[in-house]
Amino acid sequence: MEQDFHYFSPEELQQLARLEAAGQANEYLYQVLEIGQDMLQCGGEVSRVEDSIRRLCLAFGAERADVFTITSSIVVTIYAHGFGALTQTRRVMGTQYDLDRLELLNQLSRRICAQHLDLEETRRELAAIRATPQYPFPVQLLTYVLVSSSFCVFFGGSALDAAASGIIGVVLKYLDRVIRRTEANAFLSALLCSCLGGLLAGLAVHNGLGDNVDMISIGNIMLLIPGLALTNSLRDMFSGNTISGLMRFIEAILLALTIALGFAMVLALF
Repeated sequence: MEQDFHYFSPEELQQLARLEAAGQANEYLYQVLEIGQDMLQCGGEVSRVEDSIRRLCLAFGAERADVFTITSSIVVTIYAHGFGALTQTRRVMGTQYDLDRLELLNQLSRRICAQHLDLEETRRELAAIRATPQYPFPVQLLTYVLVSSSFCVFFGGSALDAAASGIIGVVLKYLDRVIRRTEANAFLSALLCSCLGGLLAGLAVHNGLGDNVDMISIGNIMLLIPGLALTNSLRDMFSGNTISGLMRFIEAILLALTIALGFAMVLALF
């Protein structure tokens, strides 16, 4: 019985090889976008994210990489003779500032570029970084106490004011933890925390647990001020990423106004 064999022409073989290369390139590009997304969410400035993505794409074999990033989106187009041009985009939702994780992602990016890690190893390394635990919650509470109390004293508050500010800082941390679990809007979170902080500061003074509402509130306000977002916005603008910088700057200013509004509404009652 005769069997029909299909012999691929050189053109067909070349097309198959091109499709296989394109599939691998898509997987690599997807992983690069995963790293870029995590860097942006951890608080990395746009210029850092774009430069890292570009270097990673070139390390994975692309001949050219064009990257466009704003605070909520990443678009990457890569080109190589073996697979042509490929484009992927990623919607970035929310920001959870974590500078420790950002440093780990930077180290991973450098290792990929220097040692040319394969796809599976890159996936394992990224999964390990994502599984890295944050500081224990008691340590975070202690940090809130120290920051709020220190700023209260720095701006002229008494020891009683500092103690009240530290205790309120603990309450605000618990509230922030609950709000984060609900994935609520950042402006709603800022408004609720500022209102509760102002209310507790007023009640503390009213019941003799503090001397000055303003001094207690200042310590708690410093916990909520979006200082890193404002700093990154200026760095983005100075590095030429004007659109991203302005977006972050406006968001930081609106958050600051929301915090001020929350404290002002409650403190007006006292």
